[in-house]
Amino acid sequence: MDEIRETQFGGGPRRGRLAYALWGAALIGAAAVLYVIAASLIKPGGAVDLKTLAHGEMAKLEVGAKASPPPATPFLDGAGHSVTLADLKGPVLVVNLWATWCAPCVKEMPTLAKLQAVYPGRVRVVPISMDRAADRERARAFIAEHAPLSFYQDPNYALAFALDPPVEGFPTTILYDRQGRERARLSGGADWSGPDARAVIDALVKTP
Repeated sequence: MDEIRETQFGGGPRRGRLAYALWGAALIGAAAVLYVIAASLIKPGGAVDLKTLAHGEMAKLEVGAKASPPPATPFLDGAGHSVTLADLKGPVLVVNLWATWCAPCVKEMPTLAKLQAVYPGRVRVVPISMDRAADRERARAFIAEHAPLSFYQDPNYALAFALDPPVEGFPTTILYDRQGRERARLSGGADWSGPDARAVIDALVKTP
């Protein structure tokens, strides 16, 4: 009987070491899986894959295959001076193409104003009116009601057509990172003051 007990239980210490080794291997494997998942969400340079954030109010967010520079097409600032998107580069740019005759544009503008207020110095919301020149003052007055936004205008739709791909409807919002590269765009209205939009903007703010 003693021989049988020794045969059954005599390998106890070795069996314990084997169990620890198996648990260690399992933990290492789990860590590797988590690393792969995290790596799939983060691009080189620490940039979060914005596609993973395209849900809720940002469900229509389109992320391009490559980060493209903005067109050099000029538009007008509030003083009537010619500017380009490159002139505004530095903070994250949220470029919103809108018009006073566009109901979804009018509806979402207060949320863009709230977004601007949350990120002073880090994000610049650039609402560019597509209203014709004759409606400039009407559009300017509307933006004045939504501080701290500034007024911009492109009465000839030049910027809308210069973008790649061209804008097909309003509102359209184009997101540029701090390097001035287009990272994503959203066609149609959205709530830019909520958590879905904040997650996208936070990711861009943290992008080198």
